[in-house]
Amino acid sequence: MTLKTDDRNVTDFYKYWDIEAIRANLDTKRNEFVVVVERVNGDFNFSTIVRNCNAFLGKRVVRCGIRKWDKRGAVGTNHYEHVEYSDSIMDILNQYRNDGYHIVAIDNVGDAKVINEYSWIAKSVMVFGEEGRGLSDEVLAFVDDIVYIEQYGSVRSLNVGTASGIIMYDYCSKVV
Repeated sequence: MTLKTDDRNVTDFYKYWDIEAIRANLDTKRNEFVVVVERVNGDFNFSTIVRNCNAFLGKRVVRCGIRKWDKRGAVGTNHYEHVEYSDSIMDILNQYRNDGYHIVAIDNVGDAKVINEYSWIAKSVMVFGEEGRGLSDEVLAFVDDIVYIEQYGSVRSLNVGTASGIIMYDYCSKVV
């Protein structure tokens, strides 16, 4: 007799649970942050954001613009996360502001605050844009705060997938 194995990339606690049960259990523990992405076209970067949102138990990820994406880079975490789509980033940001969320852009522009000195509010929306184009001027004018990740090497930015993990970790280390 052979035993059934569960080779999914889940912690031992969730081995042999079905997807809906895992998501329901995670929903009882989620942090109060939401991730919104604008101009993130690369599937690898978006998959990394979804995977990071799972690692740090964010409420949801909202992708503005492109709807379809290659989910392989998320290594199954897309099954346990709430991934939504919107044609309008401003509609989404207005909705969250009306629900009492603090809107925080992650970008290395102007008078952005350095992340290691930033104090997170529990109900926060983290807004990310792709390296290079960054966030739109409309979004930057709308947000409550802009933060950046201080760097020490010769380049001025990180890819958005990497940056999202650092930002979500920073939130959890200060709020949770």
